[in-house]
Amino acid sequence: MIRTANRLNTVEEYYFSIKLREVRQLQSEGKPIINMGIGSPDLAPHAAVIEAIQQAVQEENAHQYQSYQGLPELRKGFADFYSKHFGVSLDFNSEMLPLMGSKEGIMHISMAFLNEGDQVLIPNPGYPTYSSVTQLVGAEPVFYDLKEDSQWEPDFGALEKLDLSNVKLMWVSYPHMPTGASGSLTLFKKLVDFAVKHQILLVNDNPYSFVLNENPISILQVDGAKEIALELNSLSKTFNMAGWRVGWVSGKSEFIDAILKVKSNMDSGMFYGIQKGAIAALQLDNSWFADLNKVYDSRRALIFELAEQLNCTFDRKSVGLFVWAKLPDGVASSEQFVDEILYNKHIFITPGTIFGSQGEGYIRFSLCVKEEKIREAIARFDE
Repeated sequence: MIRTANRLNTVEEYYFSIKLREVRQLQSEGKPIINMGIGSPDLAPHAAVIEAIQQAVQEENAHQYQSYQGLPELRKGFADFYSKHFGVSLDFNSEMLPLMGSKEGIMHISMAFLNEGDQVLIPNPGYPTYSSVTQLVGAEPVFYDLKEDSQWEPDFGALEKLDLSNVKLMWVSYPHMPTGASGSLTLFKKLVDFAVKHQILLVNDNPYSFVLNENPISILQVDGAKEIALELNSLSKTFNMAGWRVGWVSGKSEFIDAILKVKSNMDSGMFYGIQKGAIAALQLDNSWFADLNKVYDSRRALIFELAEQLNCTFDRKSVGLFVWAKLPDGVASSEQFVDEILYNKHIFITPGTIFGSQGEGYIRFSLCVKEEKIREAIARFDE
């Protein structure tokens, strides 16, 4: 009998992988499912991005292997983007590394810096991939609670009381997923000071900065952050390019070189045409974000209406691609609440528990749903 690796015993299949099979089964049975669970942009990239990839596939050498570090003009595009929007100066030759999505970066960073038995500080609630990748590489997750009454920011007093001697890495994500907490440069300064004090590699996962957010920020804006921090970013949400799988990691050259050692042994470079499309996206002006956010703002207003219909409460000032809503008192299980809506109203909403124990009592709505579908969902509760 061929046995699987022991590391598979530390993780489960990703929740959305399992749940979407169930949703597809219901759809195959003729159920009119409205999917409000997944943050997969349904809008198209800018026409200039489409044109760039179309032209690129006709170029000589477009279909050959590409550099592990990506095209120089792509790295320069990332660096220019950070300079323009965050005022952060980065060397595109040594402090930028393209990734096939920031999710890949979570694995690469973990493989580059974590040894078996190292501990990793992981937000609760937070992106489930942080903990699953930590376990896959043999490290140990140490969850730190985020709470609504603290604006979903870390309790540094509680963190200081932990035994941090084995902690090697800390994941943060602001704007925060799933809660939509915006974070601040003041918070980033506290995080950098904490990481420096305890010599912990700090990684900010930052794909939502430009979605319904009037004040995009980067942790690399903090003085001294580059010495202790990395930042992941992505074109998926910002430019409607989720299926293209384009992201990047920024930080000092020594960190980037370590990640490249892993990456260069795991892929053979990003397709040339995708890189050219990404370059075009990074050159778009602020009108792109303004137009995109008009759509999301209208959708969010309708999601607020739906959430109120479910007697949920929420923060109207939250940012990002989701609405994080607190269930009414007396609801024992967010997963049960979500399943009842799925089976009775044929609407799929994400239970907060998939993001950690602190997500119990909450649900998450995606804004990647057309207005007419949100209106239809609202109408189903009037029936």
